[in-house]
Amino acid sequence: MFESISNKIEKALHTLRGKGSITDINIAETVKEVRRALIDADVSYPIAKEFTDNVKAEALGRNVIKSIEPGQLMVKIVHEKLTELMGSEAVDINVKGNPAVVLVAGLQGSGKTTFSAKLAYHLKNKRNKSVLLVAGDVYRPAAISQLQTLGSQIQVPVFTEEGNTNPIDIATKAVKEARMKGFDVVIVDTAGRLAVDEQMMDEISGLKSTLNPQETLFVVDSMTGQDAVNTAKAFNDRLDFDGVVLTKLDGDTRGGAALTIRYTVQKPIKFVGIGEKMEALDVFHPDRMASRILGMGDVVSLVERAQEQYDEEEARKIQKKLIHNEYSFEDFLSQINQVKKMGSMKDLIGMIPGMDKLTKNVEISDDAFKPIESMIGSMTPYERRNPSCLNGSRKQRIAAGSGHTIQEVNRFVKQFEETRKMMKAVSSKGKLANMPKRRR
Repeated sequence: MFESISNKIEKALHTLRGKGSITDINIAETVKEVRRALIDADVSYPIAKEFTDNVKAEALGRNVIKSIEPGQLMVKIVHEKLTELMGSEAVDINVKGNPAVVLVAGLQGSGKTTFSAKLAYHLKNKRNKSVLLVAGDVYRPAAISQLQTLGSQIQVPVFTEEGNTNPIDIATKAVKEARMKGFDVVIVDTAGRLAVDEQMMDEISGLKSTLNPQETLFVVDSMTGQDAVNTAKAFNDRLDFDGVVLTKLDGDTRGGAALTIRYTVQKPIKFVGIGEKMEALDVFHPDRMASRILGMGDVVSLVERAQEQYDEEEARKIQKKLIHNEYSFEDFLSQINQVKKMGSMKDLIGMIPGMDKLTKNVEISDDAFKPIESMIGSMTPYERRNPSCLNGSRKQRIAAGSGHTIQEVNRFVKQFEETRKMMKAVSSKGKLANMPKRRR
């Protein structure tokens, strides 16, 4: 995420840190490099110039030149200004209503349908809301079936009306049914449209005026760069939407849209899509994003994701098993699955301060656990529950069944035993019992 811009800004600031003495000329050169990095990342020149002028003025105003640690102070200033550029603080989605209506709009191919399902999953599992999805895209082939498939996957009902090609009529009936059945939130997925298509823009404007939604969200593909900002402005002129959703932020994006869309349309970025899984949706926190861009990690988000997957009762059971030396391969596999639910490995490692530099040229695959899973999957239920029973012949069979060598199986079993000992030592000190409770 933002690897290119992060590397360039960090390089510019590192140059300042390495200077024997700091002068206004040093600062001007550093700021110029930061501006170049922003422009390379698809930030428009006027915004990049205004941003760096503000950084320079702040640096001179705080007397960076006379500071004991000028490099660190410059990083702090850039972090503050990046945070301001992206909106200063997270803005919550409004889901108060009877029911609350969320209208989802955007360009074709921006990821609206997938986002609608992700938002339903988020509201259901993190806000404890009952949600009704509405298939309002009557133009794209298979759009309705796609939403039905995703709805089934996350166990959220989808309102459709076969043969009806009027999205305003469909959405109106859906809201009425939601009110009758006591749903908390209605999420209306709509067809993708171009800002230059007057007929389609009139339709989405009609949807908004008819439904009077609590939230109108504009979904934009972050990989489209500066075009995303221009499109957001065109849509906002017609819809006056409440917030922006950036999708595909886990891709090879230069980051310009995320940095400047808030500045251009004066509407907050509320969510970011960071993967294909339904749980791969994050609330947008400008300060945390600024930290990641500057290579400072995002420990807060990492802890929050861990808490979401943490099951207090399950942890107590695991602790008890560890103390009595009953921790098994089944327990180990269960914990691997919890880690996988937290997101892609590359994204998780990027949240740890400094790790992005160490793993910059390392390919991090989400398939890293597959060898372990295949070996555990090749064990019998008895073997999974009783690790100590694995003798030579059993290991040979597991190796053959999982497609690995006996050496690889031996290495895994040894690592498992070492992990079990370490976890037992930690558990015995009571650290597991004192972990924070999962947020509901």
